[in-house]
Amino acid sequence: MLLEIRGLGKRFGGLDAVKNVDLDVQEGQVTAVIGPNGAGKSTLFNLIHGFYRPTSGSVAFNGRDITHSSPHNSVSGGIARTFQTTHLFDDSTLLENVLAGRIVRSKSNVFDAIFHTPRHRRESALNHDKALEALEFCGVAEFRHDLASNVPQEVQKRTAVAMALATEPELMLLDEPAGGIPEEETTDFGNLIRSLPSRGVSVLLVEHKMSMIMDLADTILVLDHGQKLAIGSPAEIQSNPDVIRAYLGSTKDEEN
Repeated sequence: MLLEIRGLGKRFGGLDAVKNVDLDVQEGQVTAVIGPNGAGKSTLFNLIHGFYRPTSGSVAFNGRDITHSSPHNSVSGGIARTFQTTHLFDDSTLLENVLAGRIVRSKSNVFDAIFHTPRHRRESALNHDKALEALEFCGVAEFRHDLASNVPQEVQKRTAVAMALATEPELMLLDEPAGGIPEEETTDFGNLIRSLPSRGVSVLLVEHKMSMIMDLADTILVLDHGQKLAIGSPAEIQSNPDVIRAYLGSTKDEEN
Protein backbone atom coordinates (compact mmCIF):
# COMPACT_ATOMS: atom_id res chain seq x y z
CA MET A 1 0.00 0.00 0.00
CA LEU A 2 1.38 3.42 -0.95
CA LEU A 3 -0.25 5.46 1.84
CA GLU A 4 -1.80 4.01 5.01
CA ILE A 5 -3.70 6.19 7.46
CA ARG A 6 -4.89 4.61 10.69
CA GLY A 7 -7.00 6.20 13.43
CA LEU A 8 -5.85 9.68 12.45
CA GLY A 9 -7.14 12.53 14.56
CA LYS A 10 -6.56 16.22 15.22
CA ARG A 11 -8.11 18.27 18.00
CA PHE A 12 -8.12 22.05 18.16
CA GLY A 13 -9.11 22.92 21.70
CA GLY A 14 -12.25 20.88 22.31
CA LEU A 15 -13.05 20.44 18.60
CA ASP A 16 -12.23 17.29 16.64
CA ALA A 17 -11.33 18.59 13.18
CA VAL A 18 -10.39 15.05 12.15
CA LYS A 19 -11.36 12.01 14.20
CA ASN A 20 -10.36 8.36 13.85
CA VAL A 21 -9.92 8.39 10.05
CA ASP A 22 -8.64 5.30 8.24
CA LEU A 23 -7.67 5.47 4.57
CA ASP A 24 -5.58 3.43 2.13
CA VAL A 25 -4.28 5.03 -1.05
CA GLN A 26 -3.22 2.46 -3.61
CA GLU A 27 -0.41 2.93 -6.08
CA GLY A 28 -1.56 3.95 -9.56
CA GLN A 29 -4.97 5.19 -8.48
CA VAL A 30 -6.86 8.44 -7.98
CA THR A 31 -8.41 8.66 -4.51
CA ALA A 32 -10.76 11.53 -3.68
CA VAL A 33 -11.89 13.06 -0.38
CA ILE A 34 -15.23 14.88 -0.41
CA GLY A 35 -17.39 16.68 2.11
CA PRO A 36 -18.74 20.16 2.80
CA ASN A 37 -16.70 23.06 4.12
CA GLY A 38 -15.53 22.26 7.63
CA ALA A 39 -15.59 18.49 7.09
CA GLY A 40 -11.85 18.23 7.79
CA LYS A 41 -10.54 17.69 4.27
CA SER A 42 -7.77 20.30 4.32
CA THR A 43 -6.88 19.34 7.89
CA LEU A 44 -6.44 15.76 6.71
CA PHE A 45 -4.08 16.96 3.98
CA ASN A 46 -2.14 19.06 6.50
CA LEU A 47 -1.72 16.02 8.71
CA ILE A 48 -0.50 13.85 5.84
CA HIS A 49 1.96 16.46 4.61
CA GLY A 50 3.38 17.39 8.00
CA PHE A 51 1.92 20.89 8.45
CA TYR A 52 0.02 19.65 11.53
CA ARG A 53 1.01 17.13 14.16
CA PRO A 54 -1.79 14.63 14.81
CA THR A 55 -3.43 14.23 18.19
CA SER A 56 -3.80 10.51 17.51
CA GLY A 57 -3.20 7.89 14.86
CA SER A 58 -0.49 7.27 12.29
CA VAL A 59 0.47 7.89 8.67
CA ALA A 60 2.73 5.52 6.73
CA PHE A 61 4.12 6.09 3.24
CA ASN A 62 5.70 3.18 1.38
CA GLY A 63 5.76 1.31 4.68
CA ARG A 64 7.67 4.10 6.46
CA ASP A 65 6.15 5.98 9.39
CA ILE A 66 5.84 9.68 8.45
CA THR A 67 3.40 10.69 11.19
CA HIS A 68 5.73 13.35 12.55
CA SER A 69 7.55 14.22 9.33
CA SER A 70 8.06 17.86 8.27
CA PRO A 71 6.64 19.23 4.98
CA HIS A 72 10.15 19.47 3.51
CA ASN A 73 10.90 15.84 4.36
CA SER A 74 7.52 14.81 2.98
CA VAL A 75 8.32 16.44 -0.36
CA SER A 76 11.83 15.01 -0.55
CA GLY A 77 10.37 11.65 0.47
CA GLY A 78 8.01 11.60 -2.50
CA ILE A 79 4.81 13.46 -1.52
CA ALA A 80 4.03 16.68 -3.41
CA ARG A 81 1.11 19.04 -2.83
CA THR A 82 -0.84 21.84 -4.45
CA PHE A 83 -3.08 24.22 -2.49
CA GLN A 84 -6.59 25.68 -2.79
CA THR A 85 -5.03 29.04 -3.62
CA THR A 86 -2.45 28.74 -6.37
CA HIS A 87 0.97 29.59 -4.95
CA LEU A 88 3.23 30.79 -7.77
CA PHE A 89 5.91 33.47 -7.88
CA ASP A 90 4.02 36.17 -9.80
CA ASP A 91 7.13 38.03 -10.96
CA SER A 92 8.84 34.90 -12.26
CA THR A 93 8.22 32.99 -15.48
CA LEU A 94 6.39 29.70 -15.47
CA LEU A 95 9.65 27.92 -16.23
CA GLU A 96 11.34 29.62 -13.28
CA ASN A 97 8.44 28.61 -11.03
CA VAL A 98 8.73 24.97 -12.01
CA LEU A 99 12.51 25.08 -11.64
CA ALA A 100 11.91 26.10 -8.02
CA GLY A 101 10.28 22.71 -7.50
CA ARG A 102 13.56 21.04 -8.40
CA ILE A 103 15.29 22.37 -5.28
CA VAL A 104 14.40 19.27 -3.26
CA ARG A 105 16.30 17.11 -5.79
CA SER A 106 19.39 19.32 -5.87
CA LYS A 107 22.68 18.12 -4.40
CA SER A 108 24.66 21.23 -5.34
CA ASN A 109 25.84 23.55 -2.57
CA VAL A 110 26.87 27.20 -2.39
CA PHE A 111 30.40 26.33 -3.47
CA ASP A 112 29.07 24.61 -6.60
CA ALA A 113 26.89 27.60 -7.46
CA ILE A 114 29.62 30.20 -6.99
CA PHE A 115 32.26 28.35 -8.97
CA HIS A 116 29.91 26.76 -11.52
CA THR A 117 31.32 23.32 -10.87
CA PRO A 118 30.64 20.41 -13.24
CA ARG A 119 28.08 19.07 -10.77
CA HIS A 120 26.25 22.42 -10.77
CA ARG A 121 26.27 22.57 -14.57
CA ARG A 122 24.97 19.00 -14.84
CA GLU A 123 22.22 19.67 -12.34
CA SER A 124 21.23 22.93 -14.02
CA ALA A 125 20.86 21.18 -17.37
CA LEU A 126 18.92 18.29 -15.82
CA ASN A 127 16.65 20.64 -13.88
CA HIS A 128 15.87 22.65 -16.99
CA ASP A 129 14.98 19.48 -18.91
CA LYS A 130 12.82 18.14 -16.06
CA ALA A 131 11.00 21.47 -15.64
CA LEU A 132 10.30 21.77 -19.35
CA GLU A 133 9.13 18.15 -19.46
CA ALA A 134 6.69 18.85 -16.60
CA LEU A 135 5.33 21.95 -18.34
CA GLU A 136 4.88 20.00 -21.58
CA PHE A 137 3.09 17.18 -19.79
CA CYS A 138 0.74 19.71 -18.18
CA GLY A 139 0.06 21.38 -21.52
CA VAL A 140 1.50 24.84 -20.75
CA ALA A 141 5.01 24.74 -22.24
CA GLU A 142 4.07 27.47 -24.74
CA PHE A 143 3.69 29.88 -21.79
CA ARG A 144 7.04 28.99 -20.19
CA HIS A 145 8.57 32.43 -20.72
CA ASP A 146 5.46 34.33 -19.53
CA LEU A 147 5.24 35.79 -16.04
CA ALA A 148 2.91 33.84 -13.76
CA SER A 149 0.87 36.99 -13.10
CA ASN A 150 0.12 37.36 -16.82
CA VAL A 151 -1.38 33.96 -17.61
CA PRO A 152 -4.99 32.73 -17.17
CA GLN A 153 -6.14 30.91 -14.06
CA GLU A 154 -6.23 27.50 -15.74
CA VAL A 155 -2.62 27.93 -16.91
CA GLN A 156 -1.61 28.87 -13.36
CA LYS A 157 -3.37 25.76 -12.02
CA ARG A 158 -1.63 23.54 -14.56
CA THR A 159 1.69 25.17 -13.70
CA ALA A 160 1.13 24.40 -10.01
CA VAL A 161 0.69 20.74 -10.98
CA ALA A 162 3.87 20.94 -13.10
CA MET A 163 5.74 22.48 -10.15
CA ALA A 164 4.64 19.57 -7.95
CA LEU A 165 5.46 17.08 -10.69
CA ALA A 166 8.99 18.50 -10.97
CA THR A 167 9.74 17.26 -7.44
CA GLU A 168 9.43 13.69 -8.82
CA PRO A 169 6.72 12.54 -6.41
CA GLU A 170 5.12 9.15 -6.02
CA LEU A 171 2.00 10.70 -4.50
CA MET A 172 0.45 14.08 -5.29
CA LEU A 173 -2.00 15.79 -2.93
CA LEU A 174 -4.30 18.10 -4.90
CA ASP A 175 -6.39 20.48 -2.77
CA GLU A 176 -9.33 21.72 -4.88
CA PRO A 177 -7.23 21.74 -8.06
CA ALA A 178 -10.11 22.84 -10.31
CA GLY A 179 -11.19 25.73 -8.10
CA GLY A 180 -11.62 28.89 -10.18
CA ILE A 181 -11.44 27.05 -13.50
CA PRO A 182 -14.43 27.66 -15.82
CA GLU A 183 -16.77 24.70 -16.18
CA GLU A 184 -15.99 24.31 -19.87
CA GLU A 185 -12.29 23.79 -19.06
CA THR A 186 -12.84 21.38 -16.18
CA THR A 187 -12.98 18.25 -18.37
CA ASP A 188 -9.56 18.90 -19.93
CA PHE A 189 -8.08 19.67 -16.52
CA GLY A 190 -9.60 16.47 -15.17
CA ASN A 191 -7.94 14.55 -17.99
CA LEU A 192 -4.59 15.94 -16.84
CA ILE A 193 -5.18 14.64 -13.32
CA ARG A 194 -6.35 11.28 -14.64
CA SER A 195 -3.13 10.96 -16.64
CA LEU A 196 -0.82 11.41 -13.63
CA PRO A 197 -0.84 7.70 -12.65
CA SER A 198 0.52 6.92 -16.13
CA ARG A 199 3.65 8.81 -15.03
CA GLY A 200 3.90 6.80 -11.84
CA VAL A 201 2.22 9.47 -9.70
CA SER A 202 -0.73 8.37 -7.57
CA VAL A 203 -3.25 11.05 -6.64
CA LEU A 204 -5.15 12.01 -3.49
CA LEU A 205 -7.41 14.98 -4.11
CA VAL A 206 -10.04 17.17 -2.52
CA GLU A 207 -12.53 18.69 -4.92
CA HIS A 208 -16.04 20.17 -4.72
CA LYS A 209 -16.95 19.56 -8.37
CA MET A 210 -18.84 16.30 -7.94
CA SER A 211 -19.17 15.43 -11.63
CA MET A 212 -15.40 15.72 -11.96
CA ILE A 213 -14.82 13.51 -8.92
CA MET A 214 -17.20 10.82 -10.15
CA ASP A 215 -15.40 10.71 -13.50
CA LEU A 216 -11.88 10.74 -12.03
CA ALA A 217 -11.76 8.79 -8.82
CA ASP A 218 -11.16 5.09 -8.30
CA THR A 219 -12.02 5.42 -4.59
CA ILE A 220 -13.88 8.15 -2.70
CA LEU A 221 -13.70 8.91 1.03
CA VAL A 222 -16.61 10.95 2.39
CA LEU A 223 -15.94 12.99 5.53
CA ASP A 224 -18.64 14.30 7.84
CA HIS A 225 -17.58 16.58 10.72
CA GLY A 226 -14.07 15.16 10.56
CA GLN A 227 -15.14 11.51 10.57
CA LYS A 228 -15.48 8.90 7.85
CA LEU A 229 -19.07 8.70 6.66
CA ALA A 230 -18.45 6.31 3.77
CA ILE A 231 -15.75 4.98 1.46
CA GLY A 232 -16.05 3.16 -1.84
CA SER A 233 -16.15 3.42 -5.61
CA PRO A 234 -17.99 6.32 -7.28
CA ALA A 235 -20.96 4.02 -7.97
CA GLU A 236 -21.06 2.89 -4.33
CA ILE A 237 -20.86 6.46 -3.04
CA GLN A 238 -23.59 7.67 -5.42
CA SER A 239 -25.93 4.96 -4.15
CA ASN A 240 -25.05 5.23 -0.44
CA PRO A 241 -28.14 6.49 1.42
CA ASP A 242 -26.11 8.34 4.08
CA VAL A 243 -24.11 10.17 1.43
CA ILE A 244 -27.21 10.98 -0.58
CA ARG A 245 -28.86 12.51 2.46
CA ALA A 246 -25.79 14.39 3.62
CA TYR A 247 -24.11 15.62 0.45
CA LEU A 248 -25.52 14.63 -2.89
CA GLY A 249 -29.16 15.47 -2.21
CA SER A 250 -32.12 13.17 -2.77
CA THR A 251 -34.80 13.04 -5.40
CA LYS A 252 -37.39 13.16 -2.67
CA ASP A 253 -35.91 16.33 -1.23
CA GLU A 254 -35.81 17.91 -4.67
CA GLU A 255 -39.45 17.06 -5.26
CA ASN A 256 -40.37 18.68 -1.96
